[in-house]
Amino acid sequence: MTKKIIALVDGSTYSKSVCDHAAWIAERGGYAVELMHVLGRREGGAGSDLSGAISLGARSALLEELSSLDEQRAKLSLTRGRAILEDAKALLDAADVKATEHLRHGDLIEAISEKEGEAEMILIGKRGEAADFAKGHLGSNLERVLRAASKPLFVASRAFRPIGKVLIAYDGSASAMRAVDYVARSPLYTGLRIRIVTVGSATDAAKKGLEDAKAMLSAAGFEAETGILPGQPEEALGKLIDEADFDHLVMGASGHSRLRSLFVGSTSLEMIRTCKVPILLVR
Repeated sequence: MTKKIIALVDGSTYSKSVCDHAAWIAERGGYAVELMHVLGRREGGAGSDLSGAISLGARSALLEELSSLDEQRAKLSLTRGRAILEDAKALLDAADVKATEHLRHGDLIEAISEKEGEAEMILIGKRGEAADFAKGHLGSNLERVLRAASKPLFVASRAFRPIGKVLIAYDGSASAMRAVDYVARSPLYTGLRIRIVTVGSATDAAKKGLEDAKAMLSAAGFEAETGILPGQPEEALGKLIDEADFDHLVMGASGHSRLRSLFVGSTSLEMIRTCKVPILLVR
């Protein structure tokens, strides 16, 4: 059975980027794509009682009108959701990538948990529809998905560009080593330029960790460069990505020491917020 990736699409400008990255990943990895759009309960359910303390007859008429409006709103949301999926599928069809559509009602996290067991990876845009014009604000669902997803999570940047140069942030933690292992095993990274960096002091432990990570990649046929950067992770990594023109960042989804804060609170979202390239987070 063909392995698949799940691409989450909404009405935001990031949906095209998600589709473009999904096409790139699917082509290199030989994956099928499942496009998923989730209608929230408010979009498909009944509204609140707005009738207030008015007379019985008027209240009944108002409730009837509100019920009709709720039904119309639900139909419009359904039609819009189908249109979003159709547009996304058209982008993947144009790239000659096999894609299916899945429209779901309810909670996004519940929908992902039901489907991710069949998937290799989950793709999501950095910002959602409500955050398109708020550069300092991430999508409201991103942190929820980041904490809940068990599969690698690919956070798409605003616009796609071909990926040729990859940076791996490594801190010696178990998830960081799994991130290196994922790169070593995945067909996505074959033939790409890889650099592994640790942020902090150049201790013997840090150097040994980088040597181990490099050895894992070497065994898989990668010629990876290594380096140790001073400073704070979110600042040092962001600066390196900009100055060395990296196209993609790979990180463990949890860590220890100073890098731990990247994934358990505001600093983790700060890294995603400020980084201009797509990020892969590996559990």
